[in-house]
Amino acid sequence: MGRRIEPVCRLCRREGIKLFLKGIRCSGDKCAIERSNQPPGMHGGTRRLKLSDYGMQLREKQKTKKIYGLLERQFRVFFSRAARKRGVTGEMLISLLERRLDNVLYRLLFVSSRAEARQLVNHGNVLVNGRLVNIVSYLVKPGDKIELKKKESLINRVKANLEMLQDRSIPGWLVLDKDLLEAKVERMPTKADAGLPVEESLIIELYSK
Repeated sequence: MGRRIEPVCRLCRREGIKLFLKGIRCSGDKCAIERSNQPPGMHGGTRRLKLSDYGMQLREKQKTKKIYGLLERQFRVFFSRAARKRGVTGEMLISLLERRLDNVLYRLLFVSSRAEARQLVNHGNVLVNGRLVNIVSYLVKPGDKIELKKKESLINRVKANLEMLQDRSIPGWLVLDKDLLEAKVERMPTKADAGLPVEESLIIELYSK
């Protein structure tokens, strides 16, 4: 699978908002967008072009891809799934993306970024319903139980993350037992649960052309 290798702080500056791609660092004074809130590149501070309708649609898609750490082909797969479901396509898309296992670990505050969550899953440290799952795009469903391997170093690391991220809240569709570090999926996530700075309707318009 392909992966991004460019500096992720440039991605936030390109979109003009914090995408929280570097975990704790994004909340501190070391955040790049706090020091320079302008597009990357030598002409970033001088070029402020008005976007066309297509440009705005493209930016919303790119922003969503960056938030969830997806490449174009992966994102298209999720869009196709959402388009086949009953309901509002944009909301279905956000719901599917939220159900990804790497995102679930991020929402549970086990990790400080989705990139760290992908590493956790790839290394075989996550169990769903008692079975090892090492596929980051695995979609959880209501009733699923999520837990970690009982390794002391891993448990200590996750507890440290929970302590550092205690000012963040866990969405209502997930329930976490912080003592046992076990979580349960209560229901399907909604657009409101995600709380993303994204206009998903523009993404639908882009793919509808």
